[in-house]
Amino acid sequence: MGIKSHKPTSPSRRSTKTPTFEELTRRSSEKSLTKGKSKSGGRNNMGVQTSRHRGGGHKRSYRVIDFLRAKVGVPAKVVTIEYDPNRTARIALLHYADGAKSYILAPDGLEVGTEIHSGAEADIKVGNSLPVINIPEGTMVHNVELHMGRGGQMGRTAGAAAQIVGKDKGMVQIKLPSGEIRVIHGECRATIGQVGNLEHENTSMGKAGRHRWMGYKGFSRGVAKNPCDHPMGGGEGKTSGGRHPVSPWGQPTRGYKTRSNKSTDRFIVRRRVKKNA
Repeated sequence: MGIKSHKPTSPSRRSTKTPTFEELTRRSSEKSLTKGKSKSGGRNNMGVQTSRHRGGGHKRSYRVIDFLRAKVGVPAKVVTIEYDPNRTARIALLHYADGAKSYILAPDGLEVGTEIHSGAEADIKVGNSLPVINIPEGTMVHNVELHMGRGGQMGRTAGAAAQIVGKDKGMVQIKLPSGEIRVIHGECRATIGQVGNLEHENTSMGKAGRHRWMGYKGFSRGVAKNPCDHPMGGGEGKTSGGRHPVSPWGQPTRGYKTRSNKSTDRFIVRRRVKKNA
């Protein structure tokens, strides 16, 4: 995968950086693994807006991804590498020996025609899925389960990878992309390799309109509003707010810790650290 720049025919085109899509082998999706997807506009099942600045965007179809890799012991062949509008990673279409089909996240280096396996006896090869207790220390993995049988929940975005760093009494320590070290059960499964589309972080929208195509709406800064509309609004001339950043309802933002799931604190060996630390 590569990144291409464009001729500066306009200010927005000058800064646009888009992927070349050279790794894709098919433009249309597998119909049996594709279904409709409705838009929420940032609202929950009660119609209450729970996520601001969402709405609009291009129409999408959802590709059903096999995060569980439930076909244990059945070899599969990679048929295509495809684009998925619902995620930053690319997806791979598998044809199993028993005739079944499924989509998986395409790891970096996975090629069409490769045979991959799932199960405890699988080799340590890119694309294979197996319990983390059977994976050597230092190996990079993705699509990692937090709970056995729930399917992969960690390491699913473009370029993401976790690392096996230790094993003890049937438990495995993994280092997440954030720097956090977490303990999971040895029977939880993960896929070997790093998620593909590594250059995604180098792309640039270039213009506000393209951001709207993605389903994100623009918003006004709090310091640009009136004091009746935002706690950081008002003031004579331009001001930076005079207080730590907050939401329109006074909730601290930008670094304010909101984690409340204390029941899983015992599984965190080391908290995530800053990237430049």
